Amino acid sequence: MDADTLAQFRDTLRRFVREKLVPLEAEVAETDHIPDEIRAAFAEMGLYGLSIPEEYGGLGLNMAEEVELVFELGWTSPAFRSQFGTNVGIGSQGILIDGTEAQKQTYLPKLAAGDMIASFALTEPDAGSDAASLRTRAELRGDVYVVNGAKRFITNAPHASIFTLMARTDPSIKGAGGITAFIVDAKSPGIKIGKPDRKMGQRGSHTADVIFEDVEVPAANVIGLKPGQGFKTAMKVLDRGRLHISAMCVGAAERLIHEALAFAVQRKQFGQPIAEFQLIQAMLADSKAESYAARCMVQDAARRYAAGENVSMEASCCKLYASEMVGRVADRAVQIHGGSGYIQDYAVERFYRDVRLFRLYEGTSQIQQLVIARNMLRQAGA
Repeated sequence: MDADTLAQFRDTLRRFVREKLVPLEAEVAETDHIPDEIRAAFAEMGLYGLSIPEEYGGLGLNMAEEVELVFELGWTSPAFRSQFGTNVGIGSQGILIDGTEAQKQTYLPKLAAGDMIASFALTEPDAGSDAASLRTRAELRGDVYVVNGAKRFITNAPHASIFTLMARTDPSIKGAGGITAFIVDAKSPGIKIGKPDRKMGQRGSHTADVIFEDVEVPAANVIGLKPGQGFKTAMKVLDRGRLHISAMCVGAAERLIHEALAFAVQRKQFGQPIAEFQLIQAMLADSKAESYAARCMVQDAARRYAAGENVSMEASCCKLYASEMVGRVADRAVQIHGGSGYIQDYAVERFYRDVRLFRLYEGTSQIQQLVIARNMLRQAGA
């Protein structure tokens, strides 16, 4: 996308977020539901296909372009972005990166249009950060695999049309080597979706358990027709996903700073706006400096990714810093609001809960630390 078109799209999205989505935040938090007309607007704008190439019906944005739009999406409740986020990232990218041409032609146009919702089924009750230890089994019987197992915290599972499923096909291989990636029709007999999880925040974004009981998956639905490559596919997807989430953290931090500053200017104590007090100014300044640093990190890593560089370490640096940063900014925003920050009438109360999840999914902060350190040691020849 050329620079002028991207700038126009970003401006249109900014207006849509601030004029249409922000006023709906309280309603979505109360009802746990995104209005159907908003979902339709997302599809009309092409948001389901941000990262899917134009040849498959998407917008074909590179990573540097994508984060500029995600900064804008972060300004409002994360639940809105989650409606199409799995199609943009973890639900589609495995097919795009490692799928066969036939698989791409079958699924990517429908994902780009929003006609299908894809969910990424990796996490299990006993396999979260230690994803290589997953237990879901897929046993080859003739020309189908029979899948048994359970997945947990699967985003958009209640709405999914397909699952990008990671399952163990070779139990004799410990760890990552025996894992295969599949495209699974969500309506396949034997799939059961659990009740939507009751989460701390991000109401309107739905996660649930997915149970597989003797689910038959055609061997033709192995991503890339290459058994045993599933974990590698998952890891390829995560670099982009971590940059996407980092950009969301930046946008959320900037919204929190906006809310905190507006409150500090109008709220008076001791005969003057609290914004005049240096301790309030210090919290605002620290928040601004940290959010700016995170924005620069994300833009730099995204440009490197778009240029074809390996940015696994940089993506983890962004995810670690940005997700921890937005937590600190949210805490300061509540503090600046005082008692009002603990009341649901104010956006900062909801954001305080919503942003806590960013430190957990797409790899916890502790996993990011391990990825960064191991890359450092590898570079040092240790």
